[in-house]
Amino acid sequence: MSEEIEFTRSISVNQARNLAHTTKSAPQMGSTTPKWLLQMLPWLNIGGGVFRVNRRKTVVRQGAKIPIVVHNGVAQVTGESLKGIALFQDCDAMLLNQLAKSFRSESFAMGQAILNKGAEADSFYLLAEGKVLISDVGDHGNKVRLAMLTDGDYMGEIALLKGVERTASAEAVTPSVLLSLSRSNFLAAVDSAPGLRERIEQGIARRETENRNTNEYGENQHRFTTTSDGEPSVDGIHIDYEEVPRELALNSMQSIVQISTRVADLYNVPHDQLQQQLRLTIADMKERQEWEMINNPDFGLLHNIPPSMRIPARNGRPTPDDLDELLSLVWKEPAFFLAHPRAIAAFGRECTRRGVPPPTTNIMGSAFLTWRGYPLIPCDKLLVDGMKKPSRSSGKTSILLMRVGEEKQGVVGLCKTGLEGEQMPSLSVRPMGINNNAIAEYLVTLYFSVAALTEDAIGCLENVEVGNYYDYQ
Repeated sequence: MSEEIEFTRSISVNQARNLAHTTKSAPQMGSTTPKWLLQMLPWLNIGGGVFRVNRRKTVVRQGAKIPIVVHNGVAQVTGESLKGIALFQDCDAMLLNQLAKSFRSESFAMGQAILNKGAEADSFYLLAEGKVLISDVGDHGNKVRLAMLTDGDYMGEIALLKGVERTASAEAVTPSVLLSLSRSNFLAAVDSAPGLRERIEQGIARRETENRNTNEYGENQHRFTTTSDGEPSVDGIHIDYEEVPRELALNSMQSIVQISTRVADLYNVPHDQLQQQLRLTIADMKERQEWEMINNPDFGLLHNIPPSMRIPARNGRPTPDDLDELLSLVWKEPAFFLAHPRAIAAFGRECTRRGVPPPTTNIMGSAFLTWRGYPLIPCDKLLVDGMKKPSRSSGKTSILLMRVGEEKQGVVGLCKTGLEGEQMPSLSVRPMGINNNAIAEYLVTLYFSVAALTEDAIGCLENVEVGNYYDYQ
């Protein structure tokens, strides 16, 4: 029997591929983001490598939050932490430790009253955990919100020295843990140190005088003469500057890119292997740069916002009311909000719930949600729960609002241009030679920092919950 021979009318696809030139993409990287913060900040070229932020002298500063430890629902504070409260600044370490042991931990349920207006003021409170609403009754009988306290805030310090009535009410918005110090325990401790009570009272009187003579930013308030007639006496004035202004040195970020000379010689088509290695390294470096500018514990934006420019989300969720409150803090020519994409989505849900969908605007060819005309810029470096990959069902983050530019006394990026081997502003690539293993090495260096020129250049909405959803059925 003769064998049948199979004939084909064309070469097979597999055969054809042996002769074909496959089109290849450049290496892709899923971790690359638009890095909007780097694009939207104005950048200052720092010739000497150090930037000094000169400011007008601040006479009165708002106290920082007090660190408090909560373990199994019981709060504790150290004497060293109490030193951060103006009332206790004249107390020595031994007395502060004694006072710290006199605090009593108390728990309050959501909605429970802590203080009532008009009641006797006989205790001082430190908020260890939770949220507390300070309110009063308005002229028309409505509740007026005065302040929202969060972890580390305190209230009622004047009650320790003076027998007065409470001037406002306090209510736990969430389950809260507070530390209370009674007036009797405070006076007993203070009176044990001769002359201390008088020094504390003098310090309070001095600070009250300073508050009367300063503006809302804590700067000396000068008197000016305004008249339409006569020859009034005109006071001379001068403006004091900070004697020890903050200096920011440019930070350097470096890495060494290594590539085999054999790879560069033989496998350099269609994509240049060195250029692709450098491109991906620089992209990763710029991602880290944006993270550092937000989260670095020394110069990062999140860690340099003063207490007066921080507010908590009223109910956890980022509502239009919360963003309006943030706008009331950074009201002098704000530029944009900066938020995690999940925080922006959570805000969008709150707007949808209220029937006020936020409009969009186009910036650099991309669409952004806006509120009151200011864009909400997404940035995944504003971490949720402090993690890059938080739970999808819950989590807390922060939303920033900032003014930018040197002329507007806003937030500016700091860089150094004109470097040897500069590939882009403030970033250089320098060849380091070839080692004994025939590996070519290239040093990649990036110089950068960020500065808020005034304290009110940036505000922060804290404890923003991103996991709230609605069922519309």
